[in-house]
Amino acid sequence: MSLRIIATGGTFDKHYDPLTGNLIFLDSVLPEALDRARLTLPVSFEPLLALDSLDMQDSHRQQIREACERCAEDRIVIVHGTDTMPETAQVLGQATLKKTIVLTGAMLPYQIARSDALFNLGFACAAASLAAAGVYIAMNGQLFSWDDVMKNRDLGVFQSLP
Repeated sequence: MSLRIIATGGTFDKHYDPLTGNLIFLDSVLPEALDRARLTLPVSFEPLLALDSLDMQDSHRQQIREACERCAEDRIVIVHGTDTMPETAQVLGQATLKKTIVLTGAMLPYQIARSDALFNLGFACAAASLAAAGVYIAMNGQLFSWDDVMKNRDLGVFQSLP
């Protein structure tokens, strides 16, 4: 079994710019994060997009779907911004690709102390390795089906739909 990691941006991959005080995209942090995670299964990394998910359009979601369709791996982790992660999961879920696709992200950038990024990445990789074919969101130590998940912005966590 091998695993494809697709980077699409989001808070996970942002860097703090000390000159402007803004969070920006530079080179992806995922190669370093994957090295730190010390995965023993073969992993291929694809830097597809570098977007805040609030800037993601339908055309970007189609790019993500096409990347999942064309990759040889049938186990995929997509690092994505949390604000519109359920929308992208819905596009992928409705595509019925016969692959295990797990979206994850972070509430704090990987490079900031106490970030949830590395934990979420590891959890998503484990979920992609173990779950049946389908589309999931792995956040906060939980695995959600694409059609039963929402981001609770008040609590800053993902949860099942009410």
